[in-house]
Amino acid sequence: MLSFVNDYSEGAHPDVLQRLIDTNMEQLPGYGKDRYCSSAAQKIAEACACPGAQVFFMAGGTQTNQTIISCTLKPWQGVVAADTGHVNVHEAGAIEAIDHKVLTVAGDRGKIRPDTLETYLEGFYADGNHEQMVFPGMVYISHPTEYGTLYTRQELQELSKICHRYEIPLYLDGARLGYGLVAPGTDVDLKDIAELCDIFYIGGTKVGALCGEAVVFPTGDAPEHMSTMIKRRGALLAKGRLLGVQFDALFTNDLYRRISRNAIETAGLIKEALRAKGYETYMDSPTNQTFVVVDNQRMEDLARRVKFDFWERKDADHTVIRLATSWATSKEDTLALIDLL
Repeated sequence: MLSFVNDYSEGAHPDVLQRLIDTNMEQLPGYGKDRYCSSAAQKIAEACACPGAQVFFMAGGTQTNQTIISCTLKPWQGVVAADTGHVNVHEAGAIEAIDHKVLTVAGDRGKIRPDTLETYLEGFYADGNHEQMVFPGMVYISHPTEYGTLYTRQELQELSKICHRYEIPLYLDGARLGYGLVAPGTDVDLKDIAELCDIFYIGGTKVGALCGEAVVFPTGDAPEHMSTMIKRRGALLAKGRLLGVQFDALFTNDLYRRISRNAIETAGLIKEALRAKGYETYMDSPTNQTFVVVDNQRMEDLARRVKFDFWERKDADHTVIRLATSWATSKEDTLALIDLL
């Protein structure tokens, strides 16, 4: 079976795994107080051009989103997200489980448009009964989005201005950030994200690490007792070194960006083949996720040879499936998939 079901099926990049092996027998402090976590945090701050940044390491994306959102919101507030946002669709009600509401707005190819956000916030405060409603306390976006699309620098600037005007933070979920940073045509880099977002995280789970996400507060304004809050949410590893060592490796010699390019290159081959063979793509994604419309019989035939992700029903006879590549996807498997298509 060929596997294009997700971008985290493999373990870790060999360089990351080697660093874990090399440091395995060192006796180090726990809970992220070791020198590798400190080194990784410093390297990330330098890559963001934010010398005063605070960096915290957590094990997974859902834990990260739940922890950051719970630490940021006041009891009467909710988080604004696109209706397709991960916190709204694929996190099993993790935000609602911490007594906060996801306040959805219509997404456009996975993105929140600045005018949509402004209209929503204006409408909320124009409502004479808004004191009886859940207040918008922060804005959640993902880059790349759940549909593999990317924000432009101008869009981030506009969203940032709106959030600052309403005094609510802009939070960026970067689970697949590496793939967004190296996508063709993007005008957004890590420094732009650090400049325009109040909080963001750099995904490792989907980009070369066994597990782990690095949360960045660019201006060093993390909530009080942040480590305590991470612990309270069950997101603080006793062996914090496992995350520090991995991110220290990923941010040495530009490894994070370098390994991300493979996912873009292999996805590009798939997209080109789909166009040549007359397939209908559902969403024009410049990153590592490819969404294609197939008739149900062809989907069943393909499923005998290829692992892919069901995305949604288009109609009674057609289904949208997702083909995902990663830092580890081989060209041989990619060409074999193209032959099957």
